[in-house]
Amino acid sequence: MKQIQKTASFAVLHFMTAFTVAWMMTGSWLIGGAVALVEPAINTVVFFIHERVWSAKFPESAPEAGAIAA
Repeated sequence: MKQIQKTASFAVLHFMTAFTVAWMMTGSWLIGGAVALVEPAINTVVFFIHERVWSAKFPESAPEAGAIAA
């Protein structure tokens, strides 16, 4: 569950960043919104898959179940 929450938090930050950068580069709210919806959505899925693969490949780097990450 924590991994999904982390991914969702990352997604929100990524949507905001993608919108701001695209809007500042183009001056268009429409293009900024389109980029903010498409690119981060794809990247969020890729991030989630990357985290799962990384944890499987390097289990020693994954936090222990029930441990609180600092």
